[in-house]
Amino acid sequence: MGVNSNRVEDFSSHESSTIIRIPTELSTSSNHQPPFEMIHSVCLPPKKTTTQKLKHKLSEIFFPDDPLYRFKNQQWSRKLFLALQFLFPIFQWAPEYNLKLFRSDIISGLTIASLAIPQGISYAKLANLPPIVGLYSSFVPPLIYSVLGSSRHLAVGPVSIASLVMGSMLGEAVSYTQDPILFLKLAFTATFFAGLFQASLGLLRLGFIIDFLSKATLIGFMAGAAVIVSLQQLKGFLGIVHFTGKMQIIPVLSSVFNHRDEWSWQTVLMGIGFLVFLLTTRHISMKKPKLFWVSAAAPLTSVILSTLLVFCIKSKAHGISVIGHLPKGLNPPSSNMLYFDAPLLMVAIKTGIVTGILSLTEGIAVGRTFASMKNYQVDGNKEMMAIGFMNIIGSCTSCFVTTGSFSRSAVSYNAGAKSAVSNVVMSSAVLVTLMFLMPLFYYTPNAILGAIIITAVIGLIDYQSALSLWKVDKLDFLACLCSFFGVLFISVPLGLSIAVGVSVFKILLHVTRPNTLVLGNIPGTHIFQSLNRYREASRISSFLVLSIESPIYFANSTYLQERILRFIREEEEWIKANNGSVLKCIILDMTAVTAIDTSGIDMVRELRKILDKRSLQLVLANPVGSVMEKLHQTKVLEAFGLNGLYLTVGEAVADISSAWKPQA
Repeated sequence: MGVNSNRVEDFSSHESSTIIRIPTELSTSSNHQPPFEMIHSVCLPPKKTTTQKLKHKLSEIFFPDDPLYRFKNQQWSRKLFLALQFLFPIFQWAPEYNLKLFRSDIISGLTIASLAIPQGISYAKLANLPPIVGLYSSFVPPLIYSVLGSSRHLAVGPVSIASLVMGSMLGEAVSYTQDPILFLKLAFTATFFAGLFQASLGLLRLGFIIDFLSKATLIGFMAGAAVIVSLQQLKGFLGIVHFTGKMQIIPVLSSVFNHRDEWSWQTVLMGIGFLVFLLTTRHISMKKPKLFWVSAAAPLTSVILSTLLVFCIKSKAHGISVIGHLPKGLNPPSSNMLYFDAPLLMVAIKTGIVTGILSLTEGIAVGRTFASMKNYQVDGNKEMMAIGFMNIIGSCTSCFVTTGSFSRSAVSYNAGAKSAVSNVVMSSAVLVTLMFLMPLFYYTPNAILGAIIITAVIGLIDYQSALSLWKVDKLDFLACLCSFFGVLFISVPLGLSIAVGVSVFKILLHVTRPNTLVLGNIPGTHIFQSLNRYREASRISSFLVLSIESPIYFANSTYLQERILRFIREEEEWIKANNGSVLKCIILDMTAVTAIDTSGIDMVRELRKILDKRSLQLVLANPVGSVMEKLHQTKVLEAFGLNGLYLTVGEAVADISSAWKPQA
């Protein structure tokens, strides 16, 4: 593959509208030299030892952000301070914190608290836990996150999805009505394992695992969960006492209509009235973002008004179910309640992992969303560790699974939060509530909690994104539907598993059936593109140019060999039908082949032998460094000779066709 001075004017003696000539006006000099005067050799990558290769590979997998770059060329005292900043992000912003920022955080924190207190009680009920646990979970975790978290706007506390999943998964093993103490123990244990799993992902930098929950899967899952959650609130809305503990749509609706004799018109009237009020305030805040405080204050306003109303008519409101007594005081320790006995341990572990993944996905997504709006970065691995340690400590202080809430974070952002101090202010407001205000919630009706939950989860039904999935990617839309209907008709965890299975199947489909294209030349250029995509692209006489757009692995090597042979057969049929030149050379453009394994190497070797028997030349164009290295080490390239490897498709066509001309 040296200098080729032969002038290439025509690739074929058969002139056709689909056969291209290399135009003479592309010559590089007045002597009409060919466009490819120099044929470049394909170089091997620099030699590296096995240790160097392994180190590079591991660093790319686990440390793509190079977290230690800030420690380079620093003194030991400076390195110690940077290490503290790295482990505890509070040391990054605390030195520059001032009174002006504190004023903004006080307003934001108090605004979040007005939403967090009623939501905390509501989500604890959603998880089939005592309402006071929801307030406990809104006190300790935000304090932990303010020290370890890297987001300025993430508001921490219980969230609807994790609460629903925990309640449904634990409810399949233990009845929260018949054995509430055991149910509570399992909830704390599941929270412990959720935190352990989350912190482990952060410490080991394995955050890519949560990426298996694709956006399509989450859209369907959250929509199905929102429908189930809303239907579950009919118990409080209608005043039904004997209600099913199942989370499927058919048992829930059956329970509603089979207990019509338990319906209470007072409860129905109150629930619908406050639901309309909450939805109206939500609509106002969505239309006018500056009025965000309207929807933020609406839940607490509803709790206060409904509590006063029930207190005033308590002698006539026997049909209205209320929260009842809530104990005052700080979070009691719960480390002694962690349940590690064999019969139900796997239930707690499974629940912890599922809720941990869901809460982690939501928390990181919310944090990154608001960080992008303010042009700062949120470290995903730090967030995993922060949320993980938050839940580990929370499980020992009577808290259940918590993470960053989208609704509360949106309120925090709009209220002007400047740092994680807003979480401290919110936690302080919850502390005051726990210490002094708990008796005031005695007459709070359960119907109001149901209305708050419905208002919070109704935004999870994102039909516009589902329609977008249908337009863009049908397989993503299928995953979304599987997740949605799986949650509705089977169960929450199984519905999620089905959706993840569909997403994994989609990945396997792309791996085992990669995209392969027939390329043609754009006239007047050295560019080769898909014949189907570009109408102006034309075939090159006697050449078949193919592009493989994926790594070549054991999973797709057989398919690729069969597909290439089929392309050759179809090309020969086209030549015969169009009276073209005999096919002589097949060029594989390997620009997009980012990796190859031993099965892929065997496929290339076998394909060359098959084509050799049919008097067809196989040429490789532009293999990447790692592929080139493996082909060289296995001595596959020796069989290709000097005219079997080129830097570009254009150079391959020019050099090989110029060699044919003297022979002709």
